[in-house]
Amino acid sequence: MKQVVFATGNPRKISEANGSLAAYNIEVIAKKVEIDEIQHRDSIEVTKAKAIAAYETLLRPVVVSDTSWSIPALGGFPGAYMKDIAAWLKPEDWVALMSRHDDARIFCHEHVAYYDGVTLQHFQSDYEGHFIDTPRGRDHGEESFEKLVILYGDKTMAEQLGDGEIASAGEDLQHWAQFGDWFSNR
Repeated sequence: MKQVVFATGNPRKISEANGSLAAYNIEVIAKKVEIDEIQHRDSIEVTKAKAIAAYETLLRPVVVSDTSWSIPALGGFPGAYMKDIAAWLKPEDWVALMSRHDDARIFCHEHVAYYDGVTLQHFQSDYEGHFIDTPRGRDHGEESFEKLVILYGDKTMAEQLGDGEIASAGEDLQHWAQFGDWFSNR
């Protein structure tokens, strides 16, 4: 069985990685690492920099994941800045932002990057969802848009979380499958 160190303390991300990579006979060893993420418009560059920083902290091969979001009606906003934006805006702010647009689509871009000091490999999958105009689900407090976004099925991300489900970008987690395929064949 191969092992990979996953630099995160996020329980959802750990669960997704474990569930996805078990099929590739890859054991995930989660390590919580405090690193400063760069600010960049390109979420691929953010993820790659995060992998390099995690490697430099742990001094061993590492995998990281990151999520960015783009809303076509808002010119791709908020991109790689979603974590901060979601903490600043309340559900009613999102409703107001989207209310004057007919296009309610939102795209989740899931990134995985691996770095071992030499090889820097990036994987990405994109998942389409949509905004609703009435907030639904548990009040998490940190990510207000979760109450307004449906990525698959008919539940908002907040409703999925409230029901004990993993509110993830896609049911199939292709970003982890891409990594698992690549890493298991190295």
